[in-house]
Amino acid sequence: MRLVVLAGLAASLVLSACAAGAPPPPPPPPNQPTYPAPPPGPGAASGAALMDWRGVITATDRDRYQRRDAAWSLALQQAHRQTGSGDLDSLGDLTDPRAAFAPVVPPVGDYRCRTVKLGSQGGEDGLGYVVYGWFACRIEQTPRGLKFSKLTGSQRPSGLLFPETDRHMVFLGSVALAAEPPANTYGRRPDRDIVATLERIGDRRWRLVIPWPQNESNLDLIELVPA
Repeated sequence: MRLVVLAGLAASLVLSACAAGAPPPPPPPPNQPTYPAPPPGPGAASGAALMDWRGVITATDRDRYQRRDAAWSLALQQAHRQTGSGDLDSLGDLTDPRAAFAPVVPPVGDYRCRTVKLGSQGGEDGLGYVVYGWFACRIEQTPRGLKFSKLTGSQRPSGLLFPETDRHMVFLGSVALAAEPPANTYGRRPDRDIVATLERIGDRRWRLVIPWPQNESNLDLIELVPA
């Protein structure tokens, strides 16, 4: 009889323990390091900042970017050897490949801008350079970073400026032509994509350097001065 009572008591204790559930896990030890969640990818959220251009650039534009020194060399040779349109000698540091000063980040606001095309994709038969007039441009802060836009003219690039070094930023954008609406999406139309570097070349003076443009020249420069 005593064995039966003891067995019943043991069974009731087991059932009681099961009903109470497992004990909670112990708290983490003191000074336990915590790690932030990894940043979302480029397409994870429409407002996410794109801090690294290497995850965005196309293979074709990566090649253009890596060969920008060769673009400078060929374009300047052609510009000095062939006839052109405009006053090349008056441009000063704009056409000097070594002119790039820190810090590079431009202030947000409206700018006057002009394009200078150097070299010719048509070889010796084309113009060695073309200096265009002034147009309106803008640099603005967006949730995804600094954005450059050319507002007037028949060729209007627009895109994001990515941090790179204290002497240059990387620009990835697209071009709108003639009466088309502003270009907004890089990588969707390869024939309109642009890769460039933004450099400061003086006091309140910047340039976009576009190596191996899609058409006409071998190097394009867009000079920027605050309006």
